[in-house]
Amino acid sequence: MNLLQKSNLRIGALALVIFALDQFTKWLVLRSLDEDKVVIPGFFKFVEWGNTGAAWSLFSGNNAALAFVALLALVALFLTRHHFDSHTLIGQIAFGLIFGGIAGNLYDRLSRHEVVDFIRFYMLQRNGNELGFPAFNVADSAICTGVGLIFLITWKNESTPRDVPTGK
Repeated sequence: MNLLQKSNLRIGALALVIFALDQFTKWLVLRSLDEDKVVIPGFFKFVEWGNTGAAWSLFSGNNAALAFVALLALVALFLTRHHFDSHTLIGQIAFGLIFGGIAGNLYDRLSRHEVVDFIRFYMLQRNGNELGFPAFNVADSAICTGVGLIFLITWKNESTPRDVPTGK
């Protein structure tokens, strides 16, 4: 097995694990969460929210268009992954997280016509209203972590001094 095949195998294996974990947690939420489950009062709870939009519910109601964009992103990232050190272990982890996360949310969009979000961090204001971060899921976390790793890889590569040929 050559380096490219090993890289693709690792990326695919992690993507499959992320996809399975994402779908399993969403199944659990849909099956067993009848109402919000406060874990840390005033800070963290599990919810069951459907999202037809993107991050922070941007573009709500455009589920089909966002599914198409997700599919395009998946293909584009797959075809250009070699530009981002996908041959290194950290690059393989990054792309496995991103591909698994995109696939998990894309599956939701195609099968449920919305993405299931269930992790919510918030603070209670004095008036009793919640001030919170939008709800998210395992796929969202994987995508954000993978993108963060790609940024770190790119930053590391750009800040690493390269030998400049002297022409001698």
